Amino acid sequence: MIVCQCQSISDHDIRAAVAWMRAADARTIITPGKIYHALGKRADCGGCMPLFLDTMRAHDSFEVPMNLRGLRRATDTGTSDEGRQEGYRVSERGAAV
Repeated sequence: MIVCQCQSISDHDIRAAVAWMRAADARTIITPGKIYHALGKRADCGGCMPLFLDTMRAHDSFEVPMNLRGLRRATDTGTSDEGRQEGYRVSERGAAV
């Protein structure tokens, strides 16, 4: 089945890329960008991304390595400032003296 019509990527291509990456490094985090790169292609319109992600996640060896699970929850402080101090932007510091 064709998943990405723009780049002619099939579900078989995605599964093969996931299997290849997992065989090369069992601890790697597999992302759509890495799959596109492994296939020598780039995302175009992004309309395929929901089906692309579903196909990735359905692969037997697609999983987050045990040592990397829960990292987001452990570091998430619940703020949206990504840990930056308030007023980090030049425009928020006021007029230059």
